[in-house]
Amino acid sequence: MKNINRFNIRKWYKMLTGTSILHVEQGMGKIYEKGMIKGYYNDLTQKVLKDPNTDVTYVPETELATGEMVLFPTAIFQYGLGAYDLFLLKKDPVFIEKFRIMSDWALDHQLENGAWNNFFDIHPEAPYSAMSQGEGASLLIRAYVEFDENKYLEAARKAIDFMLLPIEEGGTTHYQASKRAVVLKEYTNEAAVLNGWIFGIFGLYDYLIVSHDDEIREMLERTLFTLKSQLDQFDNGYWSMYNTAGIITSPFYHRLHIAQLQVLFDLFGMQLFREYANRWRGYQENWFYRKRAFTIKVLQKLTQ
Repeated sequence: MKNINRFNIRKWYKMLTGTSILHVEQGMGKIYEKGMIKGYYNDLTQKVLKDPNTDVTYVPETELATGEMVLFPTAIFQYGLGAYDLFLLKKDPVFIEKFRIMSDWALDHQLENGAWNNFFDIHPEAPYSAMSQGEGASLLIRAYVEFDENKYLEAARKAIDFMLLPIEEGGTTHYQASKRAVVLKEYTNEAAVLNGWIFGIFGLYDYLIVSHDDEIREMLERTLFTLKSQLDQFDNGYWSMYNTAGIITSPFYHRLHIAQLQVLFDLFGMQLFREYANRWRGYQENWFYRKRAFTIKVLQKLTQ
């Protein structure tokens, strides 16, 4: 129970009750279209709207357990994607300015190898993440389409190339069975995380739309096939699992999983994704299942 402190208790409480700015509702995107670079696939607008800082030049900061405020790449990418959706929805130039600031931050902080140092605080020995690489690429690709500047597309390609590097070579992808199975790892030193894997898939899909690259198409198809074949590992019979190591989801991540799977069905037409989205929606509507899952999640947080 070494992780029990006032900061983590407050953080867990906000996450479990849905009041954390890091865990605002992220349903299906409001303005995405299949085969186009438009709105994002999950609704990240509340990341912007619920942030109390309304300064146009503001770059969102994340609080560490020490109380230190840091610039966390994934949070910045999501803020930028939310700002872009708000611009498309409202046509307010404030939001396109916010979007550009986040996109330029991604450019300025991308390492030479194409990575972003995402988990520098909690996993300095394994700081890279397929989720961060995918969302960063999705942000930069929208900047490329919006501003017609190749620097964004070049950075997106570097991000995807790094994401697809094997973990053994410093990247974020786990290749199984002679490299046919492709798992995009949110944490390269831990079990596969479902939501991070799917955010990585969204980045691959976005890059394929603008590049028409056959190698990227193959990698996308392979990781989608792998996810289909392993999706049952994220179902415990009454709730969805955060990862393949037996960690159950919070209510927030369960709802996120449902939205992500529905989007995957919309984009790729794979029936299994809709079946699991409907099954997990049924779990959510079951009072006993909800309470059971919530109780188990709290116990896991207290004993991790």
